[in-house]
Amino acid sequence: MASIRKDVLSLPMSFVLLLGLQACGQVVAPMGLSRREGASRVRTTPPVRPAAPALMALRLTLAQPGWRGRRPLVAPPPRAIRCPQVKCVALTFDDGPFDHTGPVLDMLATHNARATFFVVGQMVTDHTGPLLRRMVSEGHELGNHSWDHPALPGLSADGVHTQLARTQDAVRAVTGVTMRLFRPPYGATDGKVAGQAKREGLAQILWDVDTMDWRDRNTPLVARRAAGARAGSVVLLHDIHKTTADAVPTLLRELRAKGYTFVTVSELYGTRPLVPGERYAGEAATGRR
Repeated sequence: MASIRKDVLSLPMSFVLLLGLQACGQVVAPMGLSRREGASRVRTTPPVRPAAPALMALRLTLAQPGWRGRRPLVAPPPRAIRCPQVKCVALTFDDGPFDHTGPVLDMLATHNARATFFVVGQMVTDHTGPLLRRMVSEGHELGNHSWDHPALPGLSADGVHTQLARTQDAVRAVTGVTMRLFRPPYGATDGKVAGQAKREGLAQILWDVDTMDWRDRNTPLVARRAAGARAGSVVLLHDIHKTTADAVPTLLRELRAKGYTFVTVSELYGTRPLVPGERYAGEAATGRR
């Protein structure tokens, strides 16, 4: 440590300040998780020899362009979009964040599109935290998708509560955001699940367009199914699959060519309050649930 301190003292003040700002953060490394393992295993990488302080500072600055550290997040202002008058579609991504979430965010940014990400709690790690902060800073919406993706009706009421509360806490700790939306794993819900969602202040969000991307790892097929969305649709996708990430550019282009605006779930419903515990499944523009 003494030699490192001497190195830092010999650096220009700009690098010293940069090191201080980055000291509280971590550089994101790829994750090696299987969807069905539910993030139970993380691929480790061999230890890397420490770089010289100046080079380390430069790497920390350049490695993650979207990195916000622990500084307060600033989300874009709300957009005034009237979805009953505008052709809106809500793209939703489940089960992440994961290795392929970054490319999905890149494509959404390229098309000035916003989406909703339903987060699995145990996928929130030091590696994926920057992705969640990036989502918030770029105007996307976060939703609760349970802690480890069980079929919730098979759990006790306390078990359902734990699944939701742990995920709320994990996302809040990383982003400062208290989520208001919830997607039951597999779309499986009942009165017990609804009651616990209400207790946590979460509206249940289902879908009306299922791309079946979890089953059919076929990029053109996934893009074609998503492009069949209608005004007011909620489209189900999964950002944990590379084939889905590869489909995003095509489905964005095709839906944009049809005149659609890409919005979050809350933007889709606009001024209509999303009631905690209640179920919503798209077709918002026509007033159907």
